Amino acid sequence: MPPLPLTPDPNVLHPMPDQPRVVLLRPLITSPLIEAGEFSYYDDPDDATAFETRNVLYHYGPEKLIIGKFCALGEGVRFIMNGANHRMDGPSTFPFPIMGGSWSEHFDLISGLPGRGDTVIGNDVWFGYRTMVMPGVRIGHGAIIASGSVVTTDVPDYGIVGGNPATLIRRRYSDEDVARLLDLAWWDWPLDHITTHTRTIMSGSVAALEAAAPKKP
Repeated sequence: MPPLPLTPDPNVLHPMPDQPRVVLLRPLITSPLIEAGEFSYYDDPDDATAFETRNVLYHYGPEKLIIGKFCALGEGVRFIMNGANHRMDGPSTFPFPIMGGSWSEHFDLISGLPGRGDTVIGNDVWFGYRTMVMPGVRIGHGAIIASGSVVTTDVPDYGIVGGNPATLIRRRYSDEDVARLLDLAWWDWPLDHITTHTRTIMSGSVAALEAAAPKKP
């Protein structure tokens, strides 16, 4: 019997030991406000391990950042959270109360500002270099975010978006094939099955992926 394929460990911080610029997010994250699925990674030559403070900004809660499995985050990706919000219903948007002194007596003016809810990233999403995601955005499975994009609205499953603000360039698959891919949800397959069928997942057709799927009970 041939040896079983070797499945990588999703719990190591640096999956490429000679490349400290690459970190897996799940074993890195400590904040209860951030979730990341297995094998989602961030790549940064400066300090990839500072992801929680350098790449997730104005994150005071209670909204969460939820990142799915197998997501690829290029250098400089930023998630702007709801804590960046300012009042816009008066003459000035300046947050006077945070400066202290008697101004702090008016803290009620900046607390409880309306938010857009959790920022939710699907599985198998690729973020290009220095993309920015605004609060409350939902990005679908299999999406691609072009380098330098500013994502202000939701992105559909398997959509490719780019620009500032980011707009839909095209869908990677037809609606029918997107439905088939979502039904397959290869990212939820057992890791040993993913390992066996890595080539099909990376370069096969939708039909080939269906043929490789684990048999349903």
